[in-house]
Amino acid sequence: MSFRLRALGLLMLVALTATAATAWLTLRQANRQVREAVAAGQEEVSRITGELRGYGFAHGTWDGLAPTVGALARDTGQRVRVATETGVVLADSDALQGREPRALGSQPAVVVDARPVLALPAGLVPGAARKVTVTAIGDYRATAADAVCLTRAGAAVTARADELGLPALTTPVRPAQCREPSSPDVAQRAADDAATRRCAGEGPLTPCLRQVFHERTASVAPARLDVRLGYQDESPPALAAAPTVAVAVGVALAAILGGLLLSRAVLRPVRAMTIAAKDLGEGDLGRRVPVSGRDEIARLGGAFNRMADSIQAGEARQRRLTGDIAHELRTPLANLRGYLEALRDGVIEPTPEVLASLHEEALLQQRIVDDLQDLALAEAGALTYHRCEVDLRELLEASRTAHRAQAETAGVALELDAPRPVYVTADPDRLRQVVGNLVGNALRATPPGGGVTLALVPHAELAVVEVRDTGHGIPAEDLPRLFDRFWRADASRGRATGGSGLGLSIARQIVTDHRGTIDVRSTVGAGTTFRIVLGARPGPGGPGAG
Repeated sequence: MSFRLRALGLLMLVALTATAATAWLTLRQANRQVREAVAAGQEEVSRITGELRGYGFAHGTWDGLAPTVGALARDTGQRVRVATETGVVLADSDALQGREPRALGSQPAVVVDARPVLALPAGLVPGAARKVTVTAIGDYRATAADAVCLTRAGAAVTARADELGLPALTTPVRPAQCREPSSPDVAQRAADDAATRRCAGEGPLTPCLRQVFHERTASVAPARLDVRLGYQDESPPALAAAPTVAVAVGVALAAILGGLLLSRAVLRPVRAMTIAAKDLGEGDLGRRVPVSGRDEIARLGGAFNRMADSIQAGEARQRRLTGDIAHELRTPLANLRGYLEALRDGVIEPTPEVLASLHEEALLQQRIVDDLQDLALAEAGALTYHRCEVDLRELLEASRTAHRAQAETAGVALELDAPRPVYVTADPDRLRQVVGNLVGNALRATPPGGGVTLALVPHAELAVVEVRDTGHGIPAEDLPRLFDRFWRADASRGRATGGSGLGLSIARQIVTDHRGTIDVRSTVGAGTTFRIVLGARPGPGGPGAG
């Protein structure tokens, strides 16, 4: 079975199974949640009782309660019946909606008490607590009477609880018939004070004072309510099966259709990559796959194209390297052959000068072969390094001494700028090879009267070696190719004046193997600076230096 059919079958199986299981679980869970919501109704009950209590708290009476009950019934979808504890019905949402009131269900009544709960400040002495309670009783009587007056006059009333838990009324416009609350009657205040004195020896003071507060304000506070929700034989709403089944079928069809489209979308680029990989394996290194979008398939196609680019570039480098090696060896070998044939035929005499020239030519070929071997070992990670603690200042001084004769012959000043030692862990011979290559190149590139500087720049935990010259410089377009094999910035310079063309490639690999970097900056007519950055280590005199 093809991958497409297997993928499609798997998608269909998963879609159908998931859809059926989801539909069953959804139906079961929804019915359970509906029953629980109707049976308990805690959130709706809390809202209804809270708003009813807030109404009584602010208005001091249940007059005008019907609109609030009607709004609660509409918002919650509940049948709401509000009555006093004595059975006087104040409002019934069925009657408000114009229907015959239905019989009440079996749910017990919820009691709503709008009277405030006295909140006495903590730490009061008994005398002060009784005094606060007496004042609160008088204030609440006046506030409740004022709230009733405002409500019956049709004024908008809102209330908030003050620090004692008593209502603090707010009304935008006070009707003329409702005067500001007055101070309590002296006789009433005396009776209230006498009532609080009974709490002096009756256990905890605060509960007793609250009880006195409730008793003394009962005549002006709104009556307690019995709130009944629902009606007899009310059935909880259940989730209909037909819509759920329809949704399940729709989801299944959508999953199947999506699977078909997905399989086509996935397999088209996969098929293209399969063909391209086959062609690539057969030698068509220019084969690529089209890439569009940003999904995983597009990233896979991009990775395939990058791999093909890398293979093609590697093949091109290999061919170029083979051609460069052949070019580098062809001319000197032809010279050697010509000289040897001339010596054999007696055309020239085997003088010491001729033999010395042949020996120098053989040494040049040996140097090219040695450089190629070093580069191959370095790129393969097989170059041997003998690492130890190296003082870069001593290493630069040794390199300056080794090239002093060449510099004097060329008329170039070779200077050292290393104010203090800097230590690294490295192979000293390989680092000398790198620095020697850079110094040799700098001396060849600097005209007489110029200068070459070996600089050591400590930089935090890094050691920076710079080889600066005041030569003719390198054009910016040539800098990216500077480390390529057999490439020379000055095409007119051959092996005798420009080296093998492998030194910078070897130098870069050696520095990379030491976990460092090498880069170059150059300005035509001003000179060139090669910069090597290595990780410094603490020396005998401190971090990175002696």
